[in-house]
Amino acid sequence: MLKKHIVPFAVVATLFILAKVFTYQMPLAQKSLVKEEKLNTTTPKSDSLEVKYEAGPLSLMAQLNFAHETLPLGDKKVERKMKKILAAHTYGNTQTNRLHAKAAKWFPVIEPILAAYGIPNDFKYLALVESGMVEGVSPKGAAGIWQFMPGTARTYGLKVNGRVDERYNLRKSTIAACKYIKEMYQGLESWTLVAAAYNIGDGRLRKQINNQNQDNYYKMKLNRETGGYVYKVISMKQIMEHPKRYGYAKPRVLLAYNGE
Repeated sequence: MLKKHIVPFAVVATLFILAKVFTYQMPLAQKSLVKEEKLNTTTPKSDSLEVKYEAGPLSLMAQLNFAHETLPLGDKKVERKMKKILAAHTYGNTQTNRLHAKAAKWFPVIEPILAAYGIPNDFKYLALVESGMVEGVSPKGAAGIWQFMPGTARTYGLKVNGRVDERYNLRKSTIAACKYIKEMYQGLESWTLVAAAYNIGDGRLRKQINNQNQDNYYKMKLNRETGGYVYKVISMKQIMEHPKRYGYAKPRVLLAYNGE
């Protein structure tokens, strides 16, 4: 009889002990989970702060680029030149909103054509630098929105004769400019160099690259006009995208192509 009572008692006692152990372990497990959850939630905050701190506010030079090709940071000579040319394009010096009016008229036509030919949108600013501030034919004979010479215009499909001059046709001349730009890029493989070549000529720029053994536009020694050309294009881009920053009253027509 004693054995019969001892066995059930032992089973009950064992279950009671196990229950106590399990109850004791539950708070510990909960505490551990809470602690782990706190660690998991605080770590990303720390990482986020680190990224924000490391990135910091970008300097003006770090923001500037042409066709996503940046200027060499830390080069004081380039920085001084960029700031000087940028200052020359503020409203206080140019004192005109004609550029904005022309951009509002030209860009809706130019932008889709550039995109169709796979050319960066920043090339639209070349049109403003080339002919935005002046009208008519240059002393060398270049004419139209893209300032084509007669021979170059004909090479890329434009009619130039005594009766018609398609250099003044915005759509047709933009298509011709795209063909010319794309052809130059195949050899130069740098949009910045292509922009410089648009000013000085493809052959002359290639000659300078070979003679100087240098294909970084910002480090090359070029004539005064070409040496400042890309800087002018970047300055034009800045005043078009941030007109108020440079003293221009921002017309409503700019809202469309600035995407604001």
